[in-house]
Amino acid sequence: MTVPDPFGTARSRTTTWHDPLATRAAMAEMSGREYVEALASGRIGPPPMASLVGLRVTSVGEGEVLIACEVDEAFYNPIGIVHGGLLCTLLDTAMGLSLQTLLPPGSSFSTIEIKVNFLKAVRAGDGHLTARGHVAKRGSRVSFTEAEVHDPGGALVGTATSSLLLHDPSVTARTAP
Repeated sequence: MTVPDPFGTARSRTTTWHDPLATRAAMAEMSGREYVEALASGRIGPPPMASLVGLRVTSVGEGEVLIACEVDEAFYNPIGIVHGGLLCTLLDTAMGLSLQTLLPPGSSFSTIEIKVNFLKAVRAGDGHLTARGHVAKRGSRVSFTEAEVHDPGGALVGTATSSLLLHDPSVTARTAP
């Protein structure tokens, strides 16, 4: 499709990622905390989605993580601000990784629900976003997490809560491909 010149020169970006099944196999041998620390240090490649949008783990604690993402115009929606889906991805990832830090080897989870509040528009020139995710309550089957995203100036741009279903490692091992 050819777009008229008034829209400027087309831009592009290249994304690379590692085999997610190899990463999953390595993850099965580590505690959740070890896995998230390996992501943060670069000993394990990030999941493809994290590579696609440029998420990186910057700090790992017990039931808590910090992740960052550099925003640019590639994430714009039609009205000229960063798409809410990027913020949702950042928040969801921070919440999920915070829970992962508490799990034993081979354990996994899936998000049951997520609620996001968008509090401030984000634009490409705003710089990097930082999300802090933490576990609000760890249950035996369902856990609850929270996260917030700040811009470089410290302004709160979004918050989220989620509930996550914990999967039994013995069941996961039997049904994994």
